[in-house]
Amino acid sequence: MARFAPRIHVLLARKAPLGLVIRRGPSKCVATILWDRARDTFQPGQWLKGRIYERRSDLSPDGKYFLYFAMNGRWQSEARGAWSAISRAPYLKALALFPKGDCWHGGGLWISNRTYWLNDGYGHSALRDTTLVRRDPQYCPSEYYGGEDLGVYYHRLMRDGWTLTEQGYVGKWKDKDVFEKPIGHGWTLRKIAHAELGAS
Repeated sequence: MARFAPRIHVLLARKAPLGLVIRRGPSKCVATILWDRARDTFQPGQWLKGRIYERRSDLSPDGKYFLYFAMNGRWQSEARGAWSAISRAPYLKALALFPKGDCWHGGGLWISNRTYWLNDGYGHSALRDTTLVRRDPQYCPSEYYGGEDLGVYYHRLMRDGWTLTEQGYVGKWKDKDVFEKPIGHGWTLRKIAHAELGAS
């Protein structure tokens, strides 16, 4: 019997030595773990029976808050089966909860430690809110990369110093885009981002 290999995605705080590990697997389950990069220690967060869309999620610059888009398919629940939320990292309990009801758009980006952009698209409802952080309704990304992962993911990459240098069309749902980021001493990182559903 083949064993399922978990998928790991890490969101890094821009202004603190912290990261949030999103561990997907076993099937249909996901866990969050806080990584203290200064001490190289890990603090377990929570499990979710469902899916967190890593490429539509973000960690605040100071590493304190997690903005994420999730789906569990319980369409009759108060979260309507798919939702955007803000929690204290590494936990998933929502300080602010925005039911979506579908998987178009959702998630968002941190603009500062306490302000964020919600990838609204076809609209969220507001079930719960908090005064700890606030949504900036005026912020709007300069480019549009579609209603799914790339609408958040590409803006997160560019905010964090990556430049989109090449866009290539491979086939239906299989675009290949190239990002580059200088890291000093003549070195440049290159990232090939496959713009197909589920890729990272």
